[in-house]
Amino acid sequence: MELSQDACWRALQTRDARFDGRFVTAVRSTGIYCRPVCPAQAPKRANCLFLPCAAAAQEAGFRPCLRCRPEASPGTPAWMGTSATVSRALRLISDGALDSGGVEDLAARLGVGDRHLRRLFRRHLGASPLTVAQTRRVHFAKKLIDETEMSMAEVALASGFSSVRRFNAAIRGTYGRAPRELRGSQTARGGKAGSSDIELKLAFRPPLHWASLIRFLLPRLTPGVESAGLDAYRRTVSVDGVQGIVEVAASEGANQLVARIRLAGSADLIQVAERLRRIFDLGADPEAISTQLGRDPYLAQAFEEFPGLRVPGAWDGFELAVRAIIGQQVSVRAASTLAGRLVEAHGEPLGPGIAGEGFETLRFVFPSAESLARADLTRIGLTRARASAISTLAEKVADGDLAIESCHGLGESLRRLEELPGVGEWTAQYIAMRALGEPDAFPATDLGLRHALATGAEPIASSRLAEIAEAWRPWRAYAAMALWMSQAAPSACASLSGRSPGESEGPVRRGR
Repeated sequence: MELSQDACWRALQTRDARFDGRFVTAVRSTGIYCRPVCPAQAPKRANCLFLPCAAAAQEAGFRPCLRCRPEASPGTPAWMGTSATVSRALRLISDGALDSGGVEDLAARLGVGDRHLRRLFRRHLGASPLTVAQTRRVHFAKKLIDETEMSMAEVALASGFSSVRRFNAAIRGTYGRAPRELRGSQTARGGKAGSSDIELKLAFRPPLHWASLIRFLLPRLTPGVESAGLDAYRRTVSVDGVQGIVEVAASEGANQLVARIRLAGSADLIQVAERLRRIFDLGADPEAISTQLGRDPYLAQAFEEFPGLRVPGAWDGFELAVRAIIGQQVSVRAASTLAGRLVEAHGEPLGPGIAGEGFETLRFVFPSAESLARADLTRIGLTRARASAISTLAEKVADGDLAIESCHGLGESLRRLEELPGVGEWTAQYIAMRALGEPDAFPATDLGLRHALATGAEPIASSRLAEIAEAWRPWRAYAAMALWMSQAAPSACASLSGRSPGESEGPVRRGR
């Protein structure tokens, strides 16, 4: 990744928060690296080395600053200045691909050689895949040390380390101190895992339009699994078999969301945090997106009305895919009702004592692929075609024949999804947008989007919409959200017709 050292120096002098996460400043005289917003006195220009990410600074032998806390940075957007392969690799590393496997396994999932993958990481990030994964774990561990009262053993396991010994060695090697020495007495913290709520701060690059996220999610909630209000989003989760609930709320006056996590036992909290970041698209760079799309005559008004617009993601790819199929050719309300019936009939009941006050409506964990693969889904009101499509999807996921993950490019991911019976172009694009986090996914057949650009009563043709959308690459998913939001009623964020976006996909095609 090419950085302009002079431009970074000017950004450092202004301490402009918009550059937070775009680069780190490594100071040769102290051996420490900082965020651009670090409150410490600026070092001399001759002592500064500007690097693209914390992992590059770690690999170069620098230690994290204890004052500005690089682990609290919003993070560099995965697609900024990187190749598509590196972007997908970063997503898989965030999912824990290197916590139990090696670089060779990661490269195989991406369809490249491990030597080539290492070269790409070195060229674009200045660090190896293993250093990126190690930095991720160490930074999250430091975050837990600062923000919670978890014991060091709990911190080690929650941040993805296989043993306390490796955790201690990694922290000492990174910070030059033992983990207990990093815990300051003045830090406000949440509770211990398994006994009370854990509170974590999820940083993002401003702005973020919280209201539009909630307005999109509200009508699409799955009863029994999710709930939301204008103040917060809540849902049940299962992490490695450990049930729990999470609540995410905006933090007024701060560039962060506050996550409250309650688990029934010890679990990999780093995965919980990563998934929550994806639900709210906290890795996006709104300035880069609005700079391009905000000038487009079709989109300018929406980006002015919704600064910091995000594409809501999903907790689980399989869950989102099931919801997308349920929502074909029915209203948003009907799709939510059917999803609630599905959960009531086949979901895993939430264990006693997990929900508690304020979470009474959360009663189930979304059904697993194994349970839906053998279920008769016509009994909950689904058509035979929809039920068959979900059953086939569940069978392939349960058997390991299909993984709804971003290890393939957009084109290959769409091809694999559209090979499933009952999954057409709209459904595949919608899954790619929300479950795979593909910023350029775009459901051109969506009736709401076609109405949004219509000049008369009739929607424009899908082919014409696709042609117009070429100017919106590589952010077409954000363009779709802008158009949906600009046409939605304030009380809901359904498609223009009041139907689920997938209604334009047409009848489910059998045998595909």
